[in-house]
Amino acid sequence: MKKIFLYVLDVLFIVCISVLAVNLVFKDQDLGEMLADLDKANKLWLLGGAVLSVLFVAGEAVIIKYLLRLFRVKIPLRRCLKYSFVGFFYSYITPSASGGQPAQMYYMKKDGICLGHSSLIMVVITLTFKAVLVVMGAALLLLHPLTVIDNTGEYFWLLLLGFGLNLAYISALLFLLIRPALACRLMNGAVKLLCRLHLIKSSKRDAYMEKVRRLEKTYTDGAKYIKSHYKAVINVFVITCAQRLFYFAVTWVVYKSYGLSGTSFLSLITMQVMIAVSVEMLPLPGAAGITEACFLVMQGAAFGESLVRPGMLLSRGLTFYVILIIGALVTLGAHVVTVKKHSRTEDESKNKNEELAA
Repeated sequence: MKKIFLYVLDVLFIVCISVLAVNLVFKDQDLGEMLADLDKANKLWLLGGAVLSVLFVAGEAVIIKYLLRLFRVKIPLRRCLKYSFVGFFYSYITPSASGGQPAQMYYMKKDGICLGHSSLIMVVITLTFKAVLVVMGAALLLLHPLTVIDNTGEYFWLLLLGFGLNLAYISALLFLLIRPALACRLMNGAVKLLCRLHLIKSSKRDAYMEKVRRLEKTYTDGAKYIKSHYKAVINVFVITCAQRLFYFAVTWVVYKSYGLSGTSFLSLITMQVMIAVSVEMLPLPGAAGITEACFLVMQGAAFGESLVRPGMLLSRGLTFYVILIIGALVTLGAHVVTVKKHSRTEDESKNKNEELAA
């Protein structure tokens, strides 16, 4: 119940920040003029953008199915799509996208997939998802340094912070994979210290220790898996590159929907990658507010002063709110099915007990 309350608060936070951002962006514009600017976009191009957003989510579903197949677990793609949409929904409503993977593992377990397999899959997906972003960001920064510097403007410090946070996160994951025992000893030491400082209740110490123990096993198994299946990890990296590209290409589609020209596909993609690097690790649900602000600055030169605001709304709507809404519907459906299945199992168990008693 407490978790549901927190999720509701996160959704309300996203809505409030989004409304505030839109009000600030369009405070000097007439509502009718804003709607007219949005209506200027070619609807067929926007439909293509929605398809790219769904393909972005489907990319993770393909990876999940591929990795499960390596474990000789046969799951239909539609079920993997469920895991993927559920994951993105919870990632979008929790700070630093922290809620996505636990939710995916929960629904995988409900479908009979063991935690050992699902946790390994999440380790590989997390590592490659972040690694692809950093590699793409570093490569594009080296190829187009002047474009990046000119367009990031006052947010260049945020881009550097984003690179630093992403590299620190990847380094921590690699440390857990390479030296899981040492990493977990350090975490156990941190738990003990926090207990002494009364920042963690002594009654919860054993629970935290158990979490660290499970974490050590997960990353020990993960390291063994990556070493013995390095080709599979490379394949996942390549699929993730395509997945990320679908996401970043949505802004180019919005750009073309207005019949704009003069800025190349690569330049638009470059700045979208820089926005992602800047905001993805920030502890804000859905990076709401800061993503819109970065778009206005970093894509302002491409869209122009008159269209950058509606361009931002359409791009953000396709890459965030479309996925959020579909993910919410899929999650609701998955929850209803899970509850019904649990209720049916309880009824069957009750009937068996009654038959035995009779």
